[in-house]
Parts: sequence; C-alpha cells; structure tokens
Amino acid sequence: MNDQPADKAAKGESTFAAQIGAKAARKLRAQRNDSAGLWAGLGMMGLIGWSVVVPTLLGAALGLWLDKQHPGPHSWTLALLLGGLAIGCLNAWHWVAEADKAMHAEQEENDE
Repeated sequence: MNDQPADKAAKGESTFAAQIGAKAARKLRAQRNDSAGLWAGLGMMGLIGWSVVVPTLLGAALGLWLDKQHPGPHSWTLALLLGGLAIGCLNAWHWVAEADKAMHAEQEENDE
C-alpha cells in the first residue's frame, strides 16, 4: 500500500492546480487578443450576411427577368429567390464550419 491518503490528495491537488493554471493562461491569451477577436467577429458577421444576401438578391433579379421574358403559370421570382436563399445559407454554413474548425485547431495548439 504505497498510496497513502495524503499521496492521493496531493496528486489530486496537483492535477487541479494544473487545470486552474491552464484555464488562467487561456484567459490571459483571450484578454490579449480581445480587440482582434471583436473585429474578427464583426467581420465574420458581415461576411456571413453578405454570403446569404448576394445569392438571394441575384436569384430574385434573375427570376424577375425570367418572369418578364417568359411569363407562365408559376413564378420564377419566388422559385429563384428561394433557391438563392438556400445557396446563401449553405455558403454561410460553410464559412461558419471553417471558422469553427480554425478556432478548435488554435485552441488545441494553445493547450499543448
């Protein structure tokens, strides 16, 4: 019985201390990069917004033109507006997934 209760408590405290130290270091890094993070976040919001708006408006414009050129029983404007919105949402999802992947990679790199 080499593991005395005092030894187990000391090991638990050292693990706990290491976790606290890692969290404190991460918090300090986040505070140093806070202003860059704010601008990067605002830039990402703008990028995501435009990546949805542009295909939606292009689809609506093409639909309006098709409705004027080839009138028919169904609305090209509505169909292409929804198609552009779907493409824009997929595009935004791609950008968010890439940013999330980069954030996780950076966090894992900093934790090592």
